[in-house]
Amino acid sequence: MGLNLEKPYIRQLFHPKLEAPIFIEGLPGFGNVGKIAARLMIQFSEAKLFAEYYSPYFPDYVSVSKDGICSAPRYKFYAPPQKGKLDAVVLTGDSQPPLDNVTAHYEICEELLDFAVKHGCAFVVTIGGVPVSTGKKDVYVAATSSQLAAEVVDKGSSLIYRKGRIMGATGLLLGLAKERGLRGICLLGATAGVQSDKDAGFAVYNLLLKILGKMPNSTHDRGREKG
Repeated sequence: MGLNLEKPYIRQLFHPKLEAPIFIEGLPGFGNVGKIAARLMIQFSEAKLFAEYYSPYFPDYVSVSKDGICSAPRYKFYAPPQKGKLDAVVLTGDSQPPLDNVTAHYEICEELLDFAVKHGCAFVVTIGGVPVSTGKKDVYVAATSSQLAAEVVDKGSSLIYRKGRIMGATGLLLGLAKERGLRGICLLGATAGVQSDKDAGFAVYNLLLKILGKMPNSTHDRGREKG
């Protein structure tokens, strides 16, 4: 049976056993920092693909594997098949809609959050890259509250991201999550942004592991955001 791409579609492959998981997003963007960090989190947690998201807003091309296998553009949700190293839903994918298609970004991000909340996620982590010219592999943080941003900085080697814009799903997911009363952070790896930056992705991944290990209560707090 073929996909009906006149509207978004989620294919559920299995239902993971999760308990208050965090939602981690890492999609293509500057330096592919988010996608690289997400793949590292998937490997670390031994997560398995459990759902796929298809949308008519995705680009009109296919991805081809090293074996020559074609796949339609999609987002992929991963989770440990059973309780493991990390209780999380990790989102990654092939591409994002064009930046000028504002409607697409809002609709897709709302649907992704619907799916995450349906699976028990109450804390959101978005990951991306920020273009810099210094060559330093700094990691910047933004959050749903100033208190949470400061807490992350205190517990990890990062800087607060000030007075800028965070493009695409990496920024919009966090903003819409806050409107729903969810707590969350955005981690941005400094990168030249021209090619895939494995060092920047690894820096963000290492910081995220450190944060999650030292902030167990924050990731499972289901309370409303206070500001």
